[in-house]
Amino acid sequence: MHFASIGIAALALLIWIGIFFFNGLFWQIWISDADREVVDPPATWPNVVAIVPARNEAATIAQTVAALAQQNYPGHCSILIVDDHSEDATADLANKAAAESGAEADVRVLTAPPLADGWTGKLWALQSGVESVLANAPDFLWFTDADVVHAPGTLSRLVCRAERDQLGLTSLMVLLQAQSFAEKLIIPPFLYFFLMLYPPLWIANTKSRTAGAAGGCILMRSSALTRIGGLATIRNEIIDDCSLARAVKRSGGRIWMGLTRYSVSLRRYSHLSELQDLIARTAFTQLNYSALRLLGTLVGLLLIFMAPVVLVFSSNAQIWLPALLAWCLMSASFLPTVVFYRLSPLWSPFLSIAALFYSYATLLSAVRYRLGRGGQWKGRAQARNA
Repeated sequence: MHFASIGIAALALLIWIGIFFFNGLFWQIWISDADREVVDPPATWPNVVAIVPARNEAATIAQTVAALAQQNYPGHCSILIVDDHSEDATADLANKAAAESGAEADVRVLTAPPLADGWTGKLWALQSGVESVLANAPDFLWFTDADVVHAPGTLSRLVCRAERDQLGLTSLMVLLQAQSFAEKLIIPPFLYFFLMLYPPLWIANTKSRTAGAAGGCILMRSSALTRIGGLATIRNEIIDDCSLARAVKRSGGRIWMGLTRYSVSLRRYSHLSELQDLIARTAFTQLNYSALRLLGTLVGLLLIFMAPVVLVFSSNAQIWLPALLAWCLMSASFLPTVVFYRLSPLWSPFLSIAALFYSYATLLSAVRYRLGRGGQWKGRAQARNA
């Protein structure tokens, strides 16, 4: 037991050295902070259509529409809200917000056709929107969620970057709410783990196979969408944003993802149960529904995030140093994300608690899939066990 504990502590330290120095510097938030960089405007501003899939978004749709209507974009931008068979007043509130913003001419609400077989709900809503605007031949399509409020200059900044770097897909990870205790505990790790899986430097590197995007804000070049065969290529994907980015990159297109505080999600998570569902919706999908990968992930989370903390309190002094060094590297890598969310640095040593919660939610995701209730979103089970 003594030698096993030393071995575990040493292995955890070696893994953390690899994560810290050789995983795309994912934890260096400032590298991918889009708010820091100023990009020169293009010679000609392209035509853009913003497409917003909305299902039961009465609580947020008015603010989202108002923010889109207030974009100070120098070119032409129209807004299409695709009502995905909402059971509340989403459509009416969207029209009202457009009228109050003086943007009735630029905002249209479309009711999505009945969900087609083989499509997830969000992608079918986006597809309905894309088909509706093809006649206008937009240069870019801006896919953005119905619970996100963008700062007035967001679209301009996205287009500037897309045009300068000739990007097929440009994405921003919007700022999620981190106000309640549950959000402070789980949301910064949500960003941290995402960046660990999809380091922005590797996403932008054309020689790397890593491809990722944040579905809350994606600027898609129309020609890039056509080149991959349209959204039909990914029609049944649960993790649709990363699947779209992967398709674009495989087709030879360039992609980029950054972080911003200027675009904010309005969705609140007051209880851990709500955050549990957020993670469980896609966790087992991320593992390709593999029981072996699930086991490996749970063992990995235990070894990498929890073992160093537990072993620091061992009665054997020989274990302390490697375990403490591993814990320090873990905390140091998490600290920039904590600071990005403007939380106290005292949160950084407690990443292991969040990792334990993520382990549980990942296991729950697998259980729900086996019960035929995987990919739960807006009352739909989108990942059913065949």
